[in-house]
Parts: sequence; C-alpha cells; structure tokens
Amino acid sequence: MASIIAATAGLVPAIFFETFFVKISVKSPVKKTTPDTASHAHDGFSYSRDHFEGLVDIALHHAKKLGATNAGAEASEGCGLSVSVRKGELENVERNRDKSLGVTVYVDHRRGNASTSDFSKAAIERTVQAAFDIARFTAEDPTAGLPDEADIETEHRDLDLFHPWSINSEEAARIALQCEAAALKTSRRITNSDGAAVSAQQSHFFSAHTHGFRGGYASSRHSVSVAPIAKLPGRNAEMQRDAWYTSMRSADELSSVEAVGRYAAERALSRLGARKIATTECPVLFESPVAAGLLGGFVQAVSGGALYRKSSFLLDSLGKKVFPKHIDIEEDPFVLRGKGSSPFDDEGVRSVRRKVVKGGRVEGYFLSSYSARKLGMKTTGNAGGSHNLAMTSRLTQAGDDLDAMIQKLGTGLFVTELMGQGVNYVTGDYSRGASGFWVENGQIAYPVHEITIAGNLKDMLMGIEAVGSDTYNMGAKSTGSILVNRMKLAGS
Repeated sequence: MASIIAATAGLVPAIFFETFFVKISVKSPVKKTTPDTASHAHDGFSYSRDHFEGLVDIALHHAKKLGATNAGAEASEGCGLSVSVRKGELENVERNRDKSLGVTVYVDHRRGNASTSDFSKAAIERTVQAAFDIARFTAEDPTAGLPDEADIETEHRDLDLFHPWSINSEEAARIALQCEAAALKTSRRITNSDGAAVSAQQSHFFSAHTHGFRGGYASSRHSVSVAPIAKLPGRNAEMQRDAWYTSMRSADELSSVEAVGRYAAERALSRLGARKIATTECPVLFESPVAAGLLGGFVQAVSGGALYRKSSFLLDSLGKKVFPKHIDIEEDPFVLRGKGSSPFDDEGVRSVRRKVVKGGRVEGYFLSSYSARKLGMKTTGNAGGSHNLAMTSRLTQAGDDLDAMIQKLGTGLFVTELMGQGVNYVTGDYSRGASGFWVENGQIAYPVHEITIAGNLKDMLMGIEAVGSDTYNMGAKSTGSILVNRMKLAGS
C-alpha cells in the first residue's frame, strides 16, 4: 500500500498508510517440516498420517461390506493456541484440539453422510452404518456420486503449507502486548484498545475414496492482530476504532508487530473528525482489502451451486463479457505457501492453474463434480471453493500505487470499511454501509462515516476503470485497489 496523507480537518497529524514487509521478531523457532515428518505424530499432533490412513481404510472396508456402491472417508485433526490481551493485561488463553472422521456412502445414486469424533473401530463402523442407512432412504439423484476416475489427482505436490510455530502462551502474550503497546504509543489520542491477539493454528488430514483417490497434507496459519481506539480531547468527544492484522502460513513471514500496531493506530486516528455527506452519485475507490470482496462476489455468482439453482445474476455468462476488456482473473492453486493453495480439491480432483476471466470474458466457472453434472459440464476442481485468485488489469502500471489511484478517483469516495451483508446474488443488487474518506481533486479532504453505497454488481464489475498496483494479500483472493466509475451514495 502506497503512502497517502490523510489531513482530517487539522484534527489528526499526517497519517501514512504503509505496507508491511518487516519480519516479525520471535524467539520461538519456526519449524520447516517435510511431508515425511508431517506424516507422523510430531509438531503437536496426536495422530500420525499412517494412523489416519488406517481409520479411513476401516471406514471404506465396512462401507463395502454393507453393500455400498461407492464410499469416501476423511480423517482430520486440528490444534492451536490463541492468546488475547487488552490494555496491557492478559485477557484470554485458549488451546483448541479437534478431530473428526467423516464418511460419505453411495447406494447407487443415493447419498448418505455421517461423522464422528470417536476413532475407535466400533464407532467408525457405527458411523458408516448411519451413513449407509441415510443413503438407503434418501431420494435418488442421478448426478450424485464420486468424481470420475479420470479427474482424480495421482501426483500430489508439496506446496510448502506446513510451518508449525512452537510458541507457548507466555511468548504469545508477550507478542500481543508488544503489538498493542506499539498502537498505544503512536499518539496520545490512542486512549483505549479492543485488544490484541496472537493465533497459531495447524491441521492435517487424510482422505480416500473408492475411485482410487488417496491423499492428504498438513497446513498451518498464524496471525497477529490489534484493534486500537482513538479519541479527541473532551469528556464527550468522538471516538473511532480501527484494526489491522497480519496472517501467514509461516510465522517468520508475519509483519513486524510494531508495524501492525502503529498502522492500526494510524488508521484509527485518520478516522477522527468523520462527517456525513450528502446523498450523491460519484466514482468509488475500494481499498485493496475491501476490493477483494468484489472478487468474492463474482466467484459466488459463477459457482456451481448458484448456477444450477439459477440463483445467480451471472447465469449463462460463460464466454460472455462481464468485466471491461482490460480485466483478467487467474486461479493458481500451486503458489508456494499460498493461503488458497492445494494440489487437489475436496473430492480429490486435481487442481488446475487457469484463466477464469480473460480480456473481460468469463473463461470458466467454479464447479465440483456434482454441480458440473447438474450443468452438463466438467468439474473444474473447485469442490470446496476457489484457489488463490488474482484480479489484474492490463492498464495497471508499476506506479499505480494508492496515491496514484486516489488521483485517478478525482472527486469521490475512497472506501476503507464495509458493513452489513446487503448483497443479493440473485439480482446483483448491492447496498452496504461504508466509511472511508471523501476525496476532492485527487486529494483526501476528510473522513466520512454513516453512509450507504449502492449499485448492482453487474454494473459495478463492468464499471471497473482501474486496478491499482497496491496489492495486499490478506487471504486467498488478491487485488489492488479497485476504482468503480459510479455508485449511489446515501448520506445525510
């Protein structure tokens, strides 16, 4: 994120919105674990991959013994540590450990599913029996079944997704306190805090089904977050809250805790003096993390479930122009340490790197085997969702940072936060609460709040005029800031 100066009516000092590439400083080691070592009960796991394979095989064998046409099973385990602090004091320490074995049974084209957290042989066999009984009394669905054998992934890539963080509660609390302290010392106007938190999570699974798929892997996700509160002088003065976080597969790639705390504080400070604005129509610039939601809206609209139920505003959009011709969207499941990376989908179907949108035209949907059959199409390897989507514009230049995008906005609204769930994916109607900054002649004029932005997603996607080079990846969908040519703003 490029640096911009938010001059909020003289109430707040110059604020710099920055990007965090400074590594976190922790004394606890970050282990690099190979697939071989990950397959044993190391790094906090209670069960090995070999044990999971045995459990899954018990389930599949019993399903066949009962007379199932086909069956699939998955054993999984997750564990982690979450620590939160507030105002310099420890608030919560939580350790989580979950395990599950899920079974899906097919009797011809009837499907039944059941799960258990009891890994004893007797419990697994009871779970398989339950799934089998459900399948026997379920209505037949000709499209129900395992994926085709030709689509199964047989060569499983190591995508470097597992980096356990050997951190105890004392170290996690120290890091959280350090992050909150960095926020509080940014300015005397940072007077309070909703707290800071550190989370270290990891999981692994093994899955198999009777069409020949066998596979699984371990993964991790760690984060540091903080939510400071800024206040103007005076007993009944205005207060504003904002937050920031960093999240990565490996703790050694997390941003500096001082930078996270300082940036969260600067965002809260920049909101002081926020005003309402009059109802109008104008261009809208979505900040990069918020803009990823537009990409998510597109994904939902072209996903199999919405399409075969005919509950999407983008029905029959394959091969049609949905974005301006300068927009491309690529899916890459094979990004090392990527937050949406996976060598195969939830059904064991091979993942594929592909162009989802090329030159503004939809090149592919997001389909599981079931939704593909319902539509008379082929699976795209997206059972469970999309993988590492990136929206880019052919017009984007290296210098199109956030400053440049605000200048392109000219006069209009720069959105940094959205609230509510006011999106109708059947019609595309879009209406959400928003806050951010009013921009005049390419310069931030003042912060704004208590407004609603409205439009239709079909018009918004076609109305994308520019995508910034200020990409900040906070999840499995990444894009720079997005400039939409016109939206309605409901204010005072």
